[in-house]
Amino acid sequence: MLNEELLEQLQEEKELHDYDYHSGHPALYVGTYGKYNGGSLDGMWVDLTTFSDYDDFMDFCHLLHHDEEDPEFMFQDYENFPRELYAESMSRKDWEKLSVYIELSDNDREVFDAYVELRGWDDDLTWEWVSDMYQGKFDDEEDFARHIVEECYYDEVRGFLGDYFDYERFARDLFLSDYDFNDGHVFCNRI
Repeated sequence: MLNEELLEQLQEEKELHDYDYHSGHPALYVGTYGKYNGGSLDGMWVDLTTFSDYDDFMDFCHLLHHDEEDPEFMFQDYENFPRELYAESMSRKDWEKLSVYIELSDNDREVFDAYVELRGWDDDLTWEWVSDMYQGKFDDEEDFARHIVEECYYDEVRGFLGDYFDYERFARDLFLSDYDFNDGHVFCNRI
């Protein structure tokens, strides 16, 4: 039986780490293999942005499953991070890869997700690489083409040339090989 102090600590920790579905934060459902094999899905959705490091996360998992002597944690589901970063039995190494993603701002995670959706996953993929390839968010491909022309030829476009420039065709040419567009995000294709 748990003493009052431990119960109070557990309640406080649950409130701190409880996952809000509307937040869009990376989250895991934390259960155990013992409970699962016994027919129970008892566990909790946990907001991963609320932990300072792997040890802090594991301390909470132990507190959450205090009713088992030596719990073997089972991360039964995940939300709001790439599949490639998910591990059913999260090791310290798995956490380190995931923590880079967790520490990104909401906007940066959106950019990272758009890049992964376009290009797929590579174990060497880093935020630095993605941010270097990122050109910004635009309404559509033609909006990006206008941006490029205005950046390079502002004085000429602002006047006479702007009325005659075919942004639609220029956008088509840009996105044939030099750039990719996904959900408003534009990425360069340089290697």
